[in-house]
Amino acid sequence: MRSRFGKEVQMESVITRVVLNEGSGSEWEAAMRERMTAAESSPGWIAGSILTPEDDRDARVVVGLWETRADWERWHRVSEFRDVAGQLEGVQREHGEPTWHEVVYSGGRFPT
Repeated sequence: MRSRFGKEVQMESVITRVVLNEGSGSEWEAAMRERMTAAESSPGWIAGSILTPEDDRDARVVVGLWETRADWERWHRVSEFRDVAGQLEGVQREHGEPTWHEVVYSGGRFPT
C-alpha cells in the first residue's frame, strides 16, 4: 500500500469483537486503554481503536493496525500485554477471535 506521502507502507488490521459482562464497560475500557497505550511503543504498532456498536452496548470491537502479524504476535508475548489479560478475563463474557484483514487503503487525519 502507498501512503499519502508516496511511501510504501506495509499494514495489516486485526479486528476482535468481544462481549462484556453487563455493567463492566468502564472497567474493561480502562484496562484496554492501558494495554493500547503500552502498545504504542511496541515495534510495528501503527494505530488502534475501541468501538462500541450502536445496537449492542455490551459489545466492543477492537481494531488494531500493525505493520505485520509477526509484530502483533510479538506484542502478545510481552508482560504489558499479559498483565492486562487477567483484568479482562473477569469482565468479558465472550473473548472473541481476532480476524485479519489486509489494508488496501487507509486515510484520514489522526490527532497529534
